[in-house]
Amino acid sequence: MTESLLDFFIHNAHAADAPPPQGPGASSLLFLAVFFIIFYFFLLRPQIKRSKEQSKMVEALEKGDEVVTTGGLLGKILKVDSTFLDIEIAKGVVIKVQKNAVTSLMPKGTYQAN
Repeated sequence: MTESLLDFFIHNAHAADAPPPQGPGASSLLFLAVFFIIFYFFLLRPQIKRSKEQSKMVEALEKGDEVVTTGGLLGKILKVDSTFLDIEIAKGVVIKVQKNAVTSLMPKGTYQAN
């Protein structure tokens, strides 16, 4: 009788079933997709475009062009080889650099050998 009397005043607590584990929701996947799209358009795409422009410029180099190298040297191309260039950086001073070391093509008349 004490059990039934106690059961009347104090109810047995039953634990609820645990919810099933859930994977990433649609909102998480959407956030991830938007993040990668933004990453592509703001970082990857402009870098790929610059790389293509650089490759075209390097392939189009020819004798007489005035260029700036990655080291900041300004000079005039005297000889174009398959992978190297001979560049005059001062009167009588000629250096040999790799083609891919050229960063920009300058307008004619920028370089003046004294």
